[in-house]
Amino acid sequence: MKSLLNRSPAWLLAGAFAAVCAPLAQAGVTIDGTRVIYPAGEREVTIKLNNEGNTPSLMQIWVDRGDIKSQPQNADAPFLVTPPIFRLDPAKSQSVRLAFTGEKLPQDRESLFWFNAMEVPPLPKANEQSFMQVAVRSRLKLFYRPAGLPGDLPSAVKQVNWTVVAVAGGYALRGQNPSPYHVSFSALNLQTGDKRYDAGQGMIAPFASHDFPLKNLTGKPAGGQLRYRWMSDYGVGEEQQAAVH
Repeated sequence: MKSLLNRSPAWLLAGAFAAVCAPLAQAGVTIDGTRVIYPAGEREVTIKLNNEGNTPSLMQIWVDRGDIKSQPQNADAPFLVTPPIFRLDPAKSQSVRLAFTGEKLPQDRESLFWFNAMEVPPLPKANEQSFMQVAVRSRLKLFYRPAGLPGDLPSAVKQVNWTVVAVAGGYALRGQNPSPYHVSFSALNLQTGDKRYDAGQGMIAPFASHDFPLKNLTGKPAGGQLRYRWMSDYGVGEEQQAAVH
């Protein structure tokens, strides 16, 4: 997920952030993977960033606890980032190391954090009269996974119990997750009779439930079949089916 950000004091310290002014520069930095798994006991994990654009970018990296408005100067997640700021030239890559600092976290379930990578393109040449410099932030889910959790993510997906429930304004597909893993879905489709209803996408936290709105459903069906795509540790979508009660 990428979002446009306003001026940040941290970027001013790096001497790289300019006023909003066009043409709009396109983000050229990509990140290997769509999520980060941090197994407990590991000294560090690495995330690789690649500049596939034609211009250098200044990068700033930090980890937060879920606040989408977080900035590097107020992020307090228990991870040390190395390097936190760096220049990434075209056609070059940079590995970022994350080291867990040892905060006491629940040992019976995963904990969710967010990995942030902010990209600022270079200033235009002096003879360009108008421009727009936009900082682009990418956010990836970062799962801290304690040692010794029972089962694994694929088995956790199969354990989710699905029901259709009445909610304010209509009906929803409720997923109950009895496992210690976060389970993410990129597609959910309820098939009942000859009709199919889109339930969107989302994530169910460990030992929790989540309601996915069912658009256009006007009555509770007597059962059904759910076709879904869940996301593996490698960010790969896996398609499966489950009964809905």
